[in-house]
Amino acid sequence: MADSLPTEFDVVVIGTGLPESILAAACSRSGQRVLHLDARSYYGGNWASFTFSGLLSWLKECRQSSDIRDGSTAAWQDLIRETEGAICLRRRDETIQHTEVFCYAAEDVGDNTEEINDSQGSPSFGASSTLTKPLDSARLTAETHSSVTSCKRPAKDTPDNDGDILLEVTDTKETQAKEKKFHGGNTCVHTVPDRDKDENNPIVESNADRPKRNRITYSQIVKEGRRFNIDLVSKLLYSQGLLIDLLIKSNVSRYAEFKNVTRILAFREGKVEQVPCSRADVFNSKELTMVEKRMLMKFLTFCLDYEQHPDEYQDFVQCSFAEYLTTKKLTPNLQHFILHSIAMTESSCTTIDGLKATKNFLRCLGRFGNTPFLFPLYGQGEIPQCFCRMCAVFGGIYCLRHQVQCLVVDKESGRCKAIIDHFGQRINAQHFIVEDSYLSEDTCLSVQYKQISRAVLITDRSVLKTESDQQISILMVPPVEPGTCAVQVTELCSSTMTCMKDTYLVHLTCSSSKTAREDLEPVAKKLFTPWVETEIDKEELTKPRLLWALYFNMRDSSGISRGSYNGLPCNVYVCSGPDWGLGSEHAVKQAETLFREIFPGKEFCPPPPNPEDIVYDSDDKQPEASGTNSVLMAKLELSEGSKNTESLQN
Repeated sequence: MADSLPTEFDVVVIGTGLPESILAAACSRSGQRVLHLDARSYYGGNWASFTFSGLLSWLKECRQSSDIRDGSTAAWQDLIRETEGAICLRRRDETIQHTEVFCYAAEDVGDNTEEINDSQGSPSFGASSTLTKPLDSARLTAETHSSVTSCKRPAKDTPDNDGDILLEVTDTKETQAKEKKFHGGNTCVHTVPDRDKDENNPIVESNADRPKRNRITYSQIVKEGRRFNIDLVSKLLYSQGLLIDLLIKSNVSRYAEFKNVTRILAFREGKVEQVPCSRADVFNSKELTMVEKRMLMKFLTFCLDYEQHPDEYQDFVQCSFAEYLTTKKLTPNLQHFILHSIAMTESSCTTIDGLKATKNFLRCLGRFGNTPFLFPLYGQGEIPQCFCRMCAVFGGIYCLRHQVQCLVVDKESGRCKAIIDHFGQRINAQHFIVEDSYLSEDTCLSVQYKQISRAVLITDRSVLKTESDQQISILMVPPVEPGTCAVQVTELCSSTMTCMKDTYLVHLTCSSSKTAREDLEPVAKKLFTPWVETEIDKEELTKPRLLWALYFNMRDSSGISRGSYNGLPCNVYVCSGPDWGLGSEHAVKQAETLFREIFPGKEFCPPPPNPEDIVYDSDDKQPEASGTNSVLMAKLELSEGSKNTESLQN
C-alpha cells in the first residue's frame, strides 16, 4: 500500500475522531489533496462504536501496553536530513485507563452458543468459531473464550445546500446490524457467581421454577453480539445545534439516519420521573400541581428571551443558577426539574450559564420531535464515518492501521515538512492535523489533562416502564456526594440498532473525580439491580436488572491551549478527543476554528452543487448562483410504529 501512496499532499490528517473527520471533509471539499491516516484498525478513535465482541477486543488492545509494534528507528532516522529535525509520535494509545468489566448475567448451561467473526482472520474476540462452554457457578475461565482472562470475583454485594436535503429521523424497528472488524488483545473480566446453595438462597432446579419473564443470559448476549453498537463516548445531537446544522449544510446527513430522543427523565427522592417538555406535556403532567404548571410556564417563557429583561437577573450574575432559582419563588420540585432536566447543568454553574442552557433546551424543542435531541442509528460512531465518506467522495485518501513514526521539521523555518510512516515512506504536505493522543509524552509534558468517567451497562428493561418498550431516554442524576459531578444517563432501546431485542444499552458519563467505577457505581446501584442480587422467585422487580457492566476512564483533552504543547510547529494543528458534555458542539467549533485558521477566506463545508448546476467541459452555460434556502425533510415519529414526513424551510 505504501508504494501506491502519493508523496505530495496539501493536508495530512492523523486520527479519525469527529473533529479530525470534519476537518478532513472540509479540506477535501475546498479542493485540497487530503491524506487521512489512523494507526487504529477502525474509524472514530475514542468516538467509535463497537459490536459486543469488538468492544472486548478493544479492551484487549487497551491492556496491551507493553505489546507495541516496534519499527526500525534507524530506518526513519536515515531519512532525516542535516537541516531537519524530527518530532516522534506516540506509538500506542494511552487515553483509556482503569477498565473494569463485570458480568452479572448467568451462563445458560443448556445452550452452547457459537460466535463467528469474519474479520479476515484477525485475532479478535470470537475470531475462529470459539465455543462458549457451560460454566461452573457462572465463572468465566480461559477456556470460555480465547480473549477473556478470569480474574478475582467480587463479593456478591459489591459489583466490581441547494435542493432537497434529507435528514431522516426514523422509527426503524428491524435493520440488520452493521458489521465492523477489529483486532484483539487481552482483557480482564470480573464475573459475579451465582448464589451459593443454602437454606436462604435456594438454587433453581428447573425451568418451571424460574420467573415467567425471559431471563437474558451471557450466552445470548455473546450470540447476539452483532446487534450491539456500543459507543465509547455517549453523545446526543441538539436539534438546533452546530452538528445538525453542519450535517444539513454539507449534505452529510444523507449518509445517516436518526431517531428522536423520546423522553427527558429526572431522578428525585430515589424515584425516576418523566419531565414535561412541551406546553401540552406541562399541562398534562400528573407530577405538577396546577400552580406549579403556571409557574413553570411563566419562567420558561422568560428564559426564551431573558436577554431582553436584564433587570430580572442582573443582581444575581455572581450567584449560582441554583441560588437564582430560589429567588424566583419556584417550588423545590420545579427547581429540581429546571436545574437537572432542562438546563442540565451543575448546581454550581452561574446564573448566566444556566439561563443560556435553559434557552438552548427550549429553542431546540419541536424541530424534529417532543424533545431537543436526536440520536444516530447504529451509534455515535457513525458520525465521524459520515464525514470520512464525504472526504473520500471529494478525493481524500484513507489508510487505517497506518502508523506514523514522526513529523519532519525544517530547522530554519520551524515548519513541519513531512511525515515518515512505519514503512519508512516520506510523505510531504503543507499542513498537518494531529489528534492529541498521537502526540508524544515530551510534547505534552506541560499539558494538564482532565478525565471522563464512563460506564456502559446492559440491562433487561427501562428505568421507567411505559406502554412502549422502545423509548430513548436522557436522565441527569444529581451529585451523590458534595463536590462530585452530576451523572448523565442515556438509555437506548433496540430500535436504535445499538442493542439486542429485550435489552437496553445504558451509558453513564461524568467528569472524573476518582476512577470510573468509584464515580459511577453508586449511580448504577441506585438505578439498577445486579442480577445476582435479585430474588429469583419475584416476577416483578422495582428496578431493572443489570446484566453486564464496563467501567473505564477516558482522557478529556478539550480546552487545552496550543501553547501548552512543547515545540509544536506552526503548521501542525491539534484536535482534542471527546469532552464530557452531552452534545458535540465543542468538536464542531474546534473543527471550524482550525479550518478558518488554516484556510482563511474559504467557506467551511459548503453545500454540494446541485446536479443541474454542474457544468461539463462541453457546456458554455455558466452555473447559476446557489440559492440560500434548502428544504429539510424530516421523518418525525408521532407514535410507535408510525411516521410523519414534515418539510421545514430553513
